[in-house]
Amino acid sequence: MALLSALLRTTRTARHTSRLAAGLPADEEVLLDAPDHRLAPALVAAARGEYAPAAELLAATRASAEWEDRDRYAVRLAAFARSRDTWLGRWRAEAPNDPDVLLVGAELAVRRGWESPARVELLREVTPLIMSAAEGDPRDPVPWRIALDHARGSAVGHTGFERLWAQAVRRSPHHYGCHVAALRYLSAAWHGSHGECFDFAEPAAQDALPGSLVQALPVRAAFAYLTEGGGPEVPRERLDSAADLAISVSAAYAAADPWPAEVRNLLAYVLVRLERWQDALEQVRLIGPYVTSFPWAEASDDPLGRYLELRDEVRVRAASGLSPRGRGPRRVPRIGYGGLLRSVDH
Repeated sequence: MALLSALLRTTRTARHTSRLAAGLPADEEVLLDAPDHRLAPALVAAARGEYAPAAELLAATRASAEWEDRDRYAVRLAAFARSRDTWLGRWRAEAPNDPDVLLVGAELAVRRGWESPARVELLREVTPLIMSAAEGDPRDPVPWRIALDHARGSAVGHTGFERLWAQAVRRSPHHYGCHVAALRYLSAAWHGSHGECFDFAEPAAQDALPGSLVQALPVRAAFAYLTEGGGPEVPRERLDSAADLAISVSAAYAAADPWPAEVRNLLAYVLVRLERWQDALEQVRLIGPYVTSFPWAEASDDPLGRYLELRDEVRVRAASGLSPRGRGPRRVPRIGYGGLLRSVDH
């Protein structure tokens, strides 16, 4: 009888899992860090050693004050230049004072500094590059986001960090990237605590503009708590509240929209750690084909493969009926689930 019951449960789970897979893209259709229609041509050209499309793209974001797009594009272009920088070298040679090449150069220098064992010393050496980028266009908040990231790794004290933050919010009080950089600085792994993270993120979310991704900032504080061990425990209710708020932000965007993809991927991670399987499955559906390296690269050298493994696990757990919405366990697991997630230190 026990064996029969087990076989029936397995059959039911398989049937439900198949039904829950409806609307999910096949594994081969899922993309990692897919560029949008504006960035893709610039990356293709950069692969050929041409910088003009990247220059035109960033110039357009600056002219239109599209600071969120500008930030994302600068990050992606700098990431590309880490391994293929011929196009960036040509751009610098031909237009050394272009605010846009200065921005990408500053982002790239900070990224390379972070990778070095001599991080603090190298990051301090690139300060002039960041200031040159900031002087390129005094309206631009993105160099100040880079400065905030730089401050976290170069051991800038709280007073110095507050001065940089004031410069950032003076230019764009609701800039998402600057808020994320500030939250990382305040994390328990760096220069703050879990409580400081939440105390910063929750008011920022309340003050955010409608539709702004800053509204989902508390779920980043939850992620930091769940992945950075130690320190006073954060109540489960505060973690669930952060996830609920991010769910409402995600719901404001269309399914398979690349713009909120990173927030949705992060939210899925947090929901899995909270064992809220049905909610996690809904985010997997909304993610569609747009998987982002963060947070999955924090758990594996194969972020896409890790996400696909987790997606399958979420489907199985949701099909089994475990931890339905609103009835998750009150104790938060402090270790990675099933070997799929592991703690990170940055």
